[in-house]
Amino acid sequence: MLAAVMLFTFAGSVFANEQDLRAKVNKVVGTPYKYGGTTTKGFDCSGFVLHIFNQYNIKLPRTSSAQAQKGTKVNRADLQPGDLVFFNTSGKGISHAGIYLGNGEFAHSSSSKGVIVSKMSSSYYDKRYVTARRVTTAKTFI
Repeated sequence: MLAAVMLFTFAGSVFANEQDLRAKVNKVVGTPYKYGGTTTKGFDCSGFVLHIFNQYNIKLPRTSSAQAQKGTKVNRADLQPGDLVFFNTSGKGISHAGIYLGNGEFAHSSSSKGVIVSKMSSSYYDKRYVTARRVTTAKTFI
């Protein structure tokens, strides 16, 4: 019972709410793209994901393909803010990662525009979507 209480307490503190996640993302919108970048001087896609999730003490692997192996698989129709979304932008499997924000939007570091918010339904990302993963332990974005 104590473990369940501790897990619930941890999960409840992971993301206070959707607005908190968006605020953290908004602080770095416009940060330039930098291959291998993990700091506010420049991010690649998985480095951006690491930066945001590190603020919630959630540790993830470095690459988008490795991040796509963590957590629990989520159906696209069941996405919640904070879920990781993955795309095949190279034609060679998972090569791009972002964070679902809700309302059909996700944040990511684009190689051409840096950190931006995009629509999942955009023609580019819609046809390149591969999977989503939930690395949080509770539904905290309701």
